[in-house]
Amino acid sequence: MPPTFLSKGDIAYAALREQILSGALPAGERLSQYEIADQLGISITPLREAVRRLTGEGLIVLDTHRDARVARMDVTEARELFETRRALDPAAAELAATNRTDDDVAAMRAALEDLVPVTRDWGEHALRAHRALHRTIYAASHNTVMIRVLDDIWDKSDRYRRIGLRLPTGAEPRTRDFQEHEELVDLVVAGDGAAAAELMRAHIDRSLTAAALAAHDEPADDPA
Repeated sequence: MPPTFLSKGDIAYAALREQILSGALPAGERLSQYEIADQLGISITPLREAVRRLTGEGLIVLDTHRDARVARMDVTEARELFETRRALDPAAAELAATNRTDDDVAAMRAALEDLVPVTRDWGEHALRAHRALHRTIYAASHNTVMIRVLDDIWDKSDRYRRIGLRLPTGAEPRTRDFQEHEELVDLVVAGDGAAAAELMRAHIDRSLTAAALAAHDEPADDPA
């Protein structure tokens, strides 16, 4: 297979997108494009190309003066991402139970080995390992459209997942959530699509994004 050569615009896009999704560039922060271009060792032109692409994805906004800022967090977007994932991830798990290959099973088992509880103490490593495990499950569906959409949903949900880590529940052991991953893999490997879909839906309902949305919806305490 011939090597893939990325343009400078592609490299800038990937780097800037990762910084936004990881929280290294906080929501609402103004982007100093010349400074970022210097940090990446590129000219301003490919960086502007990257900014245009990320504006199209809704991760960057341009104000009336053409200043670029990281898009602010939006509870409506968080809810829509959650609802879409809740619809698609169980369907992908059900398909995976039918379509998984030996390579898929090996990938799921390997991802389980790296998994740690998603808590504040484990932080970024936990989020990356959690994401990797879930991707092995929905990738085993072998539905390229579904995989592409779920990749995008998981990417954009990362910012809201980090809010969940900062909540009081983000410090809890989340033992049940952790153990459910092995149960999900076992159901997919066993070919029990209906049970895998049902557990995936319940798993999502107990996720960090669900906790962040629930915290937002809680009424404020009445003043004493």
